[in-house]
Amino acid sequence: MTPGPDEPALELPGLVRDKVAEGRAKAAATRRRKAAEAAITDIDPVARVVLELPLVHLDREFDYAVPVGMAEGAVPGARVKVRFGGQDVDGFVLARAAASEHDGRLMPLRRLVSPEPVLTPQIAALSRAVAERYAGSSADVRRLAVPARHATAEKAEPLPAVPPPADLGESADAAWADYPAAAAYLDHLREGGAPRAVWGVGPGEDWPRLIAELVAATLAAGRGSIVCLPDRRDVARVDAALTTVLGEGQHVVLQAEAGPAARYRDFLAVSRGSRRVVVGTRSAGWAPVRDLGLVVIWDDGDDLHAEPRAPYPHLRDVLLLRSEQEGAAALVASFARSVEADQLLRSGWARELALPRETLRERVLVGIPGATDRARARDPHAARIPTEVHDAIRWGLERGPVLVQTPRAGYAVRLACERCRTPARCAACAGPLELTGPTSPPHCRWCATDAVDWSCPACGAGGLRAPVLGDLRTADELGRAFPRFPVLTSSGDRVRDTVGAQPRIVVATPGAEPVADEGYAVVVLLDTWWALGRDSLRSAEEALRRWANAVGLVRPGGRAMVVGDPTHPALQAMVRWDPAGFAAREADERREARLPPAARLATITGEPGAVDDVTTLLALPDAADLLGPVRLSDDEERVIVRVPRAQGAALAHALREVQRVRSARKLDPVRIRLDPWEI
Repeated sequence: MTPGPDEPALELPGLVRDKVAEGRAKAAATRRRKAAEAAITDIDPVARVVLELPLVHLDREFDYAVPVGMAEGAVPGARVKVRFGGQDVDGFVLARAAASEHDGRLMPLRRLVSPEPVLTPQIAALSRAVAERYAGSSADVRRLAVPARHATAEKAEPLPAVPPPADLGESADAAWADYPAAAAYLDHLREGGAPRAVWGVGPGEDWPRLIAELVAATLAAGRGSIVCLPDRRDVARVDAALTTVLGEGQHVVLQAEAGPAARYRDFLAVSRGSRRVVVGTRSAGWAPVRDLGLVVIWDDGDDLHAEPRAPYPHLRDVLLLRSEQEGAAALVASFARSVEADQLLRSGWARELALPRETLRERVLVGIPGATDRARARDPHAARIPTEVHDAIRWGLERGPVLVQTPRAGYAVRLACERCRTPARCAACAGPLELTGPTSPPHCRWCATDAVDWSCPACGAGGLRAPVLGDLRTADELGRAFPRFPVLTSSGDRVRDTVGAQPRIVVATPGAEPVADEGYAVVVLLDTWWALGRDSLRSAEEALRRWANAVGLVRPGGRAMVVGDPTHPALQAMVRWDPAGFAAREADERREARLPPAARLATITGEPGAVDDVTTLLALPDAADLLGPVRLSDDEERVIVRVPRAQGAALAHALREVQRVRSARKLDPVRIRLDPWEI
């Protein structure tokens, strides 16, 4: 009721007055928003949007109207919010159009989150291709490709572009002179071509420097590069080499350790074009580099390149797809060679870059001391470090540091009865016993109970032996054998990045070997039987990869000793330094057994009813095999689908269609993995 002219206005309490004002402000804001939504721009009024929903049946473009207030900011690649299914959903603008095929009224964009075009057309197309190859959703792939927004980094002053040095790339020919086929590869790079190669890196090679020289030649030709590595230690080595060859301010490092703000700042520098060289781990493979001319993956056999999140793509496949889509050169580099890299050579997709045999013989001398499986079974301690190994270590310590690789961390990680070899178990919980030091009593790995008075339940003996020794026990033994030299360890959470050139013994687990300043004089590989005994399709391939990475750290003219069965093909490949021949042998055996890479496999895992539903709906190619089901637990089972490699695309399409149907029906989810790293 409005007061008359002679009546005083009612005084509202302060809280009520604030509520009324807040309500009026909200109503005014709503009226302004609706008015803005009603006013649609006349210039390309339709935005084609992809939604960030991991539902396969919604993996397509949707048309929305562009309000006048968002006309300038809603550019292709920008983040937006739209109304979908009664809720606000994140999305990306893929394109602007003059009209829509939809006959009805288009809903307007809800909000412009950021006008920054972070999803480039090239990455959008790559996301779609990877999703189709791995039978997944493009939204899941874009989640891997585009980092989360950091508003502060987005508003900060951008990194300035730094002009490259005038003499960039001129030293590449001299650096690659030992590789006969490298000259043609470099010429193609400089001409703007897209050469593709598998590089078998020789032992003692300064491979970060050689990769940096390739990047320099590519940058000198006006194109960008991406270099992907398995872990931060390799990234740090290539980062330092790029700084030396390219100079400061020419590249960025993309990896999770940098933190969200720094990573997003560097991502924007690449997206905006002020940086055209990217080095990093898996996420670097998706960097939106302009005018991409070269992609490099180092050590493609490392399982760190396999993405653990859906749709589980392998970085090697992502980079090779990208090189084809963008016309970029590709380089798959490693000391060892994966069977997938061998497949690239056999198919003619790539050429080989390798050292001549004469040069390899000059680089390193690899030997196998007399230790067979029979001798090791009879007395593991005596056969573990033979006399020839002690002689080689003594020779190496006269010239520099010595690396000893052992496959397990710890002291004595597994104990057994000294007389009958029965595994030693805890009396309290039946857990395995272990030793953590030379003076500590054995204790249980599960409940930590000490077993001071342990006796064997099978034969009654009280003595213990250690069939599996760790790096600490190995360091203890070598320290007693060579008391004049320091012994360092590198494993677990005590990983060393580098060591000096002084004579010393470094005991390390695979992947934790520090880099010596001038290379190791001698590299020793112990307990090779353990790596070869893993229950895995890739056990021999992975063992050779780890050994080759360790021997690759030797200095030119150094030596390597491999303790193991001299008749095993993997050890024979080490003696000859022939990872290429071993990969070809593995590929032939897998082809006979119809295993990858000669075939493509898909695993379907979930509740028994859901897995059965998928196999019923699945339109399999003619030559497909259905293996299983295998019960994994009470409420989970797995089926394997196998097809020849030529029918891999058809299998991926069939699996994606099944996922689309099941997603639309809201059925119980299943986990589908195409080309899994491990079966």
